[in-house]
Amino acid sequence: MEKDSEEGEFCDSSSKSISGYMDVKGSKFDESGDKHLFFWMFEKRANEGEEEEKAKDDHDEDGDEIPFVVWLTGGPGCSSTLALLTENGPCKVNDDGKSTTVNPYSWTEAAHVLCPAGVGFSYGDENDSGEEMVGEDAYYFFQAFFKTIAHRIWQGNQSPCETCDQINFAGLAIGNGLTAPEEQYKWYPEMVWNNSHHIKVVDESVYDAMKAAVPACTKLIHQCEAGDSTIDDFACQAAFVTCNIALTSPYQATGLNPYDIRKKCEVRPLCYDFSHVKDFLNLESTKKALNVDESHVHSWEACNFGINGKFHVDWMKDFSHYVADLLDAGFPALIYAGDVDFICNYLGNEAWTKNLDWSHKSDFQAAGSHDWEGGAGLARTSSGLTFLQVVDGGHMVPADQPEVSLTMLKTFLDGSDF
Repeated sequence: MEKDSEEGEFCDSSSKSISGYMDVKGSKFDESGDKHLFFWMFEKRANEGEEEEKAKDDHDEDGDEIPFVVWLTGGPGCSSTLALLTENGPCKVNDDGKSTTVNPYSWTEAAHVLCPAGVGFSYGDENDSGEEMVGEDAYYFFQAFFKTIAHRIWQGNQSPCETCDQINFAGLAIGNGLTAPEEQYKWYPEMVWNNSHHIKVVDESVYDAMKAAVPACTKLIHQCEAGDSTIDDFACQAAFVTCNIALTSPYQATGLNPYDIRKKCEVRPLCYDFSHVKDFLNLESTKKALNVDESHVHSWEACNFGINGKFHVDWMKDFSHYVADLLDAGFPALIYAGDVDFICNYLGNEAWTKNLDWSHKSDFQAAGSHDWEGGAGLARTSSGLTFLQVVDGGHMVPADQPEVSLTMLKTFLDGSDF
């Protein structure tokens, strides 16, 4: 760790935070590379009257172990700090871009929350260009982070994490993700015509054209997934271009927000105005409080579209088999999706979870969907896998349905039934 901070009053006085950089080295992709990944972590919010000492041994007031949640924003190429300050973090930036308001539905109500970022305030010799590279960096980041935190807790004495090479992984949640493109892209036509809100986004002729384009698109995606050669990379690029022209461009032509079919795209390229967040994070007082290395990083941006472009090959690759492996190893997985998101819509996410090849596939398919939390969502769950359709949630569920998203998180962390 280069620097850290424990500014208790910054953002949320009821939740201690630590921020700074972790040096990441050793990746097989760039062994001599030197990356400095920014992070911001908040401890679980202390309840009124709760003794400070009770949080130090990672147990809450009831004696239960406090969960540790890592939030990774997608894009690809967008900063987790954006989500922290607009979705599920302890505070949200006010419109003036100079102050914050405490978020009562912060995920720190349920857990310690860490937001690492390979973009935003991070810097280094080389940007990642694929999921495997991201995985390598994440592994080395967590090794450094947890060893550092262990030393802090044990006040510099010999810690029990002196040689720990494994991460105490407990479960996985994916929110409105692109996990199985060959399945996800099939559902773009239905999302613009037969969604749960009965919104006809395009004319019927456009809907018909989109349906007709699906077979050629999925064929290219299948070719992309066939292997790792240079030829396959060309197939992935071809799939990316062909599928998006045929299946996402018609939606974009409507001028609607791809993250919420009920809204217009107000501010491009992200369709939301995050200028107040950018202004806040670029304040000298904010950068000082967060220990930003201004000798290397001069300003914060929500998303790095240069990095986004480097992921066009991996974009069309299927990563659902990793979810299957985790489930078969006994780890729970929650796949949730807001039902007004177009770009990573609930129809495609539900479809790939139902078709996932794992040991309890038939049990999950037979489970059926049921009402969750009095109309807040529809859940299908069996043998550790849960799919949750969040009603009136867009691509950023914690922003659109903050109270529901916190209930969802608590249910998942508690191991309770959906």
